Amino acid sequence: MGMTAERAHRAPKPRKRVAARPIDMMHLAKQALGDPALELEILRMFDQRLEKHFGRLETSGSVEDLLAQLEFIRKASIGIGAWSLAQHAHVMETELKAGEPVNPERVEDIHIAVEEVRTFIGEQIALDEAANG
Repeated sequence: MGMTAERAHRAPKPRKRVAARPIDMMHLAKQALGDPALELEILRMFDQRLEKHFGRLETSGSVEDLLAQLEFIRKASIGIGAWSLAQHAHVMETELKAGEPVNPERVEDIHIAVEEVRTFIGEQIALDEAANG
């Protein structure tokens, strides 16, 4: 049964989807107890650790090492509100724990998410430095 002309006319128009930020800043603000300086420090630390652990993920020689790097990335991402990155790490973890081989597409998905997060962090730090001289 199709939609009548009247119902089609009253149907809500689809909303434009606003691109989500790579980091949920509201979540981060709660984690930092509303302290903007602490938020930036958390972002800086996360950026450094993310670079280190993603580098290890790319050079891992065993499934156990891959899982350890993915677990760090997932948990740290959840902590600051990097939901997409956490989800990508979770998917790859789940596949590896199920005995599936390493999927290069999953590694690429994580790589893209890492770059988005790191770029966003760099922008936040640059904005703070510009505002505070």
